[in-house]
Amino acid sequence: MQSDIQHRHRIFYKSLPKVELHRHLEGSLRLSTMLEIAREYQLDMPFDADKLRPMVQVQAGEPFSHQNFLSKFKTLRMFYQSPEVIQRIAREVVADAAADNVRYMELRFTPMALAQIKDYPLAEAAGWAIDSVAQAAEDYGVQTRLIVSVNRHESVEIAAEAAQIAVDGMDKGVVALDLAGQEADFQAAPFLDLFKEARQAGLHMTIHAGEWGGPENVIEAINVFQAERIGHGVRVTEDPEAVALAREQQPTFEVCVTSNYQSGVVSSLETHPLPAMLESGLDVTINTDDPSLSQIDLSDEYELACENLGLSIEQLRECMLSAAEAAFLPDEKRTALVESLKAEFAEKNGKE
Repeated sequence: MQSDIQHRHRIFYKSLPKVELHRHLEGSLRLSTMLEIAREYQLDMPFDADKLRPMVQVQAGEPFSHQNFLSKFKTLRMFYQSPEVIQRIAREVVADAAADNVRYMELRFTPMALAQIKDYPLAEAAGWAIDSVAQAAEDYGVQTRLIVSVNRHESVEIAAEAAQIAVDGMDKGVVALDLAGQEADFQAAPFLDLFKEARQAGLHMTIHAGEWGGPENVIEAINVFQAERIGHGVRVTEDPEAVALAREQQPTFEVCVTSNYQSGVVSSLETHPLPAMLESGLDVTINTDDPSLSQIDLSDEYELACENLGLSIEQLRECMLSAAEAAFLPDEKRTALVESLKAEFAEKNGKE
């Protein structure tokens, strides 16, 4: 009986239209694709799924910490062995989103991650991904925009090159610049001037903050970087002043529940602050972060929010619409997206 109920839940959440604002390309590789690449290019890693999985996906029994979580990316960066591989991986991310009924997605990628293993020029590696995503979005019917991400644990010089790639790609679907990486050990401040220049060039801005670092980083992202959106940001609840600032300024929080648990931000799924953030009047959205790494999809996160964290279907709908309203789109396209999602959600859930 329990499994039958779970199955019906799965079908329901799978059927809902979705918006994804926070998904990293580098954490979205299919395990089957990684195995094929490993064999074809004779990479120094297991060719067996059970043996490869712990190297690229978080497993039960592992320490749930940011160190363990980030360690997977060392292996994941080894797969970008050719332009064709980069194009394939980018295409498959869009295909997987389409299969999960994602109607709009902002996919972020790190040029250095794509280029490093073969020492490709960053602009060339990024271009392969950008072009492939554009074609896949058209083929699979998922409206997709791109965010170029830079890591705070890498150099400002690398970030500057990536930012220029973002500016140059604005006519090909690139809409924003993101600051990510090891927040616990590296400051955001060295990248401030770079992000100001990117904003002046017309790019939007989202900052990873309040994930492995404390609420002071959320305050910095809002007050200093003037970020429109906050990647994760869940530790904002630790400081009433940070909550008050976020409620006043209303940046959109890109919350990723499973990722926060697996990376040690929260001690358990049940204690995740997503409900408290909503109760505090913050603008909250639900996202996957790294679906392959976490072995989830956005349907799983929607189900988790309702069945484990107690969100109502109406609250889920509001989070989904908040994501659409926070999309880095021109006003007319954003309004059209919101209205189409309202209509589809009403049809799926039998509500106006």
